[in-house]
Amino acid sequence: MSQLLDLGKNIQLIDVMDLRLPKRTGSYILPEQEVTIIETSASPSIPYLLKGLEQLHINPEQVAYIIVTHIHLDHAGGVGLLLEKCPNAKVIVHPRGKRHLADPTKLIQGAKAVYGDTFGTLFDPIIPVPEERLLEKADGETLKIGENRTLTFYDTPGHAKHHFSIHDSYSNGIFTGDTIGVLYPQIKAIEFVLPSTSPNQFDPEAMLASLERIEQMNVDHIYFGHFGKSDHPSAVYQQIKDWLPKFVAVGEQVIKENEQATANELTVAVTEGLLESIREFLEKQGVHANDDVYQYIKLDANICAQGIIDYLMKK
Repeated sequence: MSQLLDLGKNIQLIDVMDLRLPKRTGSYILPEQEVTIIETSASPSIPYLLKGLEQLHINPEQVAYIIVTHIHLDHAGGVGLLLEKCPNAKVIVHPRGKRHLADPTKLIQGAKAVYGDTFGTLFDPIIPVPEERLLEKADGETLKIGENRTLTFYDTPGHAKHHFSIHDSYSNGIFTGDTIGVLYPQIKAIEFVLPSTSPNQFDPEAMLASLERIEQMNVDHIYFGHFGKSDHPSAVYQQIKDWLPKFVAVGEQVIKENEQATANELTVAVTEGLLESIREFLEKQGVHANDDVYQYIKLDANICAQGIIDYLMKK
């Protein structure tokens, strides 16, 4: 049974059990005149997404648009497989991402470099999207999907260069993918957000510029790729502004102290440095080291460490 969350404003969130973890990655359903899905996650998540549509009494043939905020496989890897079930849908993607959905060879190579032997279990199959079913949306372009609902696309790099965020006129909310971080709903004591600094296009300056652009929109809600909704945008912005320089500083310190280390050794050291900083903060909030959330945070810290090392090495 798929877990459905009604977020209000005619937005449904399907928990698609990414990495077989609950509340890890979500697909947003906007059941307007033009039924729209935002984010698919990877192919192993598609059965959960289809089950969620069934629970919402939406036939996949009704789906008009499938939007991916960016082309990382945990957001867009399942789009080709989903499209086989949604014969009338078009896929909307950032202009920099379009060719990689049509030919995912480089996407697959990049993900194999990050995920190694676990790649197949996590992401297969990755199916190319036919060119004629792909639509680009450039910065500032819009899509009207209902009488009172227009989506506006904003180029928001930092996490990736092929990333847009989507403002929703009806909710005055924004779907931010990974641009301004990851929300951890496993923590009940506080609303906790960390930046997502995965390889290989992480750029902290671009991330902050995107954050400031979103901040100026005065939205009421932030809809995260991982996982769920925040009704406290200003608190989200502040957390990212606080944590992002700390993340980069950990990387700088590790590189400085380990000049002869390999990239793998640096990644291990940065991961541990990030975890130490996060644990110290969360302990003060009453979240202890054996809490379930660390299953998620440890995964993310490792990927974030890889992106930080990659960024600093290029720099």
